[in-house]
Amino acid sequence: MLVVLGGAAALADWWAVSREDHRLKYVAKPLVLAALVAAAAAIPAGDVSGPDRRWWFVAALACCLAGDVLLMLPGDRFVPGLASFLAGHVLFVVGFLAPGVPLTLSTVGIAAATAGIVAAGAYPVTRIVRAIAGGGDRALLVPVAIYVAAIAAMAVVAWNVARPLAAAGATVFLLSDTLLATDRFVRPLRQGTLAVHATYHVAQVLLVLSLLGTHPA
Repeated sequence: MLVVLGGAAALADWWAVSREDHRLKYVAKPLVLAALVAAAAAIPAGDVSGPDRRWWFVAALACCLAGDVLLMLPGDRFVPGLASFLAGHVLFVVGFLAPGVPLTLSTVGIAAATAGIVAAGAYPVTRIVRAIAGGGDRALLVPVAIYVAAIAAMAVVAWNVARPLAAAGATVFLLSDTLLATDRFVRPLRQGTLAVHATYHVAQVLLVLSLLGTHPA
């Protein structure tokens, strides 16, 4: 039910973004992650794929909720928001590596996932870095570089745990952040904010669902 509530809030947020209804967005956007935090915490212990993993994910989702609020409020809070999401990715990585779920970590697996992510992200990341370096935001180069490394590491680890939904969630999260950075630094995208919100919410739902065991009750 909490995931359904989060989904309903996400639909409301997408509507608000498409209609530029800021009052509705201020309610719906944080409600999505608040519902998903509660959903992750409420999964019965017997249904969780690794009990320790759940609480790392709860903490990660809470950091993402804080990042959502920081980026949503008026004023430029991009760096604090980035830091909140960075902490979230680190916590997701710790959660992925928590006991209880088989890992497929291997040199070949890590190399394959890294190569795939680098190949897919090389062009858009290069454009983003060039846009930042050539614009008035040079101070953001280091924070953005650290963030890119963190989310890429999260995706590599996600692809090396035996949870397909985790890999899918991490991949869609990468897509969402790529769209956000392109829209912000390179050029405005048509319906860019809506695309960012939609992919971001789908990613978070997939990550929460990846907590469920193989045979949930």
